[in-house]
Amino acid sequence: MKVTIKDIARIAEVSTATVSKVINHKDEHISDPTRKKILKIMKEYNYIPNTAARSLVTKKTNTIGLIIPDIRNPFFPELARGVEDRANESEYNVIFCNTDDDEEKEEKCVSMLIEKMVDGIIFTASSKRTGEFRRFKNNKIPIILVDRDLDLKHIKGRIKADNRNGAYEGVKHLITCGYKDILFLSGPYTSYTSMERLKGYKKAFKEYSIKYKEENIIEGTYQSGWGYEIIKKLLRQKRKFDALFCGNDLIAIEAIKALQEDGIKVPHEVGVVGFDDIYMSRFIDPTLTTIKQPIYEMGYKAVQMLIETLQGKVNSYQNILLDTQLMIRNSTLKK
Repeated sequence: MKVTIKDIARIAEVSTATVSKVINHKDEHISDPTRKKILKIMKEYNYIPNTAARSLVTKKTNTIGLIIPDIRNPFFPELARGVEDRANESEYNVIFCNTDDDEEKEEKCVSMLIEKMVDGIIFTASSKRTGEFRRFKNNKIPIILVDRDLDLKHIKGRIKADNRNGAYEGVKHLITCGYKDILFLSGPYTSYTSMERLKGYKKAFKEYSIKYKEENIIEGTYQSGWGYEIIKKLLRQKRKFDALFCGNDLIAIEAIKALQEDGIKVPHEVGVVGFDDIYMSRFIDPTLTTIKQPIYEMGYKAVQMLIETLQGKVNSYQNILLDTQLMIRNSTLKK
């Protein structure tokens, strides 16, 4: 037989209102012995509060939404882990949405989260996204943007890594190693991260008074497969290059595979630098020189920012820029 809140109150010899306050964490005026007694009885009878009913009282669901564009990219599981760990610390649940970098699917995810009455959303948008969301226009749900940038209403904060400086350090490393013909295999130009990394690429060339070639900047995607395909295409075209700066580690890892299949030695003939420092970058052969992003920290801090907003501790817009770090491994070599 299912135990009700009235049963708990009767056994504890208190009112249902007192039990309700304990369940909904509004028990600051209830004595500690009474609170412990109620919680003990709830545990003994395996009482599980009705979250829907509780949300009607508290106007909260203690649930946040997480929207990411591509779960196949190892960057995002690490980000999600940071989100989940921080959410669990404050007893928040997470509804996870993967959009496959598809704008229409992204819209459906937003609609679903609004219908589920989540308290807020942690959002990494599709790299193709340029416009406003239909469902966000008349909704005041707080949003924290992570990694990628958008112009949306109700954004309470943004958390990004320093993409421009990270790219600058990566290309600077290639230049100082002695590489000269450095291609930039970029993500899509609709992506904020791509454009910031492009600025860093150009900054390094300018600092060393080297003129970069526009044809060496190649726009692509962050999705699996493109890095391999573009290198195969460039090799068929007999393109000359001795280094690659890649928009992310997936592109870099696939590029290395394509080069090795053609008998091209990395790093002796072509140096390769990635971006992200996903776990795979340390285990491929050769190990990947890359720009480390604090991926876990970005997810963790995003939830921290959202919870502080929901609790009224922070009322102003927040913008956090996290440092990156050059990780020198075996895919680059001083000539």
